[in-house]
Amino acid sequence: MKVSTVSEMRNCDQTAIEKFGIKDELLMENAGLAAFSVLRQEVGVTNKKFIVFCGGGNNGGDGFVIARKIHSHGGTVKIFILGDPGKFKGSAKLNLDIVTRIPVPVTQLESLDSVKKEVSHCDGIIDAIFGTGLYRDVKGLYRAIIELINVSNKPVLCVDIPSGIHGDSAKIMGVAVKGDYTVTFGLPKVGNLLYPGYEHCGKLYVTHISFPQSIYNDDTMKIEINSPLKLPARKKEGHKGTFGVALFIAGAANYYGAPYFAALSFLKAGGGYSYLAAPASVTPFIAQKGSEIVYAPQKETENGSLARTSKSDILQLAGKSNIVILGPGLSLHEETQQLAREIAAGVEKPLLIDGDGITALCRDLDIIKHRSHPTILTPHLGEMSSITSQGIPEIDTKKITILQQTARDLNAMIVLKGAHSLIGYPDGRIFINLSGNSGMASAGSGDVLTGTIAAMFGLGLPIAEATRKGVFMHGLAGDLGAEACGEDGLTAQTILDYLPQALMLDREGLPEHLLHRYQGVSLI
Repeated sequence: MKVSTVSEMRNCDQTAIEKFGIKDELLMENAGLAAFSVLRQEVGVTNKKFIVFCGGGNNGGDGFVIARKIHSHGGTVKIFILGDPGKFKGSAKLNLDIVTRIPVPVTQLESLDSVKKEVSHCDGIIDAIFGTGLYRDVKGLYRAIIELINVSNKPVLCVDIPSGIHGDSAKIMGVAVKGDYTVTFGLPKVGNLLYPGYEHCGKLYVTHISFPQSIYNDDTMKIEINSPLKLPARKKEGHKGTFGVALFIAGAANYYGAPYFAALSFLKAGGGYSYLAAPASVTPFIAQKGSEIVYAPQKETENGSLARTSKSDILQLAGKSNIVILGPGLSLHEETQQLAREIAAGVEKPLLIDGDGITALCRDLDIIKHRSHPTILTPHLGEMSSITSQGIPEIDTKKITILQQTARDLNAMIVLKGAHSLIGYPDGRIFINLSGNSGMASAGSGDVLTGTIAAMFGLGLPIAEATRKGVFMHGLAGDLGAEACGEDGLTAQTILDYLPQALMLDREGLPEHLLHRYQGVSLI
């Protein structure tokens, strides 16, 4: 499903009204009706009491529609308006006029104390205070009301997005409603799906509010949920070369785990032949644990990292491989960093760069720009900061736009790792990945990701689709591990061990609870 920015959704509304003649009043009615249907399904309405908090814009107008529906279905409802009721315009004013004639009690809220008793005696709260257009921190009475909602212990339904969540960055603007259910309109917004906004939404629903498909499936909208792609059928007569040959250039003295996890995860995720080019002195230690890996011991520096004199051997191995992975546990030794840059420039195969490889290439990003074969980068926020020369807080606030610009500038696919990892492409497409969990934030997890992406390519997906699928499968394996033993103490080894089961479930059909979670939203 597509995901929109705030400005894109405004354009969708405008297109619906101007091109298709769908009146604003109808869009608001559809939005309110959809939100009400979720309230009735999840909480129940008849003979129950509700409070609707309405802000001064169209979000408040949606709240008026919901209040009217509650009243007509046998519930008791009271509306509290934050701000001046005289400033409502258009459809919002129309619905305020209607609801006051029914009549539903409407009060302009002037103090917190005046509503505390009402909140304590209600059966549910509708948050229609702010929509997606919030750009400054919440203060004063607005803040006090949101804090009251959050400590009320009542079911909370949020309209479009929890009030206080930024529609594009998903950041908390001082304080934000913690919803149990959120109904968003047209399409899910970025703020609904990135953290911490995603966590504040609770169970997320979307309604297209009668938009024609041409609006919400428009090719100019570049952000999507990373829905699971179908893997090619595994060839019954295949041999190990059929399922891909990967070369991992990784490892250094004291860095035994990263090359092991990267190279073995390729095999555990379905790949056929995994080469590891690591320093000669390191290889025996890794081989004790990863006997299935094919080793190509290399010349090394006095510090136990790969020496530049190993370049020709490594490039020769790369020529025999389908995909090359550069960087896990490579070390920051200057000679090795220079080797990494020279290999990246010389490899004429798809190249995945991770960890210390990213650090090396940050010294000369033109190498990535000028590569003639596909390049994949898998940075975390700190590494993305090095790539872009922008601070982590700025990137964290503008993830989508910065990722789009960087992927375009470098002509590379970029996996920005984190909670709900983002996969960016040079053409501006962004996929939001919903698999995975916080237990995967541990050493070695990213190394398993590199091998999993490579394996998806080995199994027959084109490199762009393999990148998306690898991120998803890595998260799925982590989720299976967490279901078995919890998120606390989840290690890279656990993720590695669950890769085969993840592949099996992906081919046979995911359990219903995981399918629902990975869809991200329920369509009304």
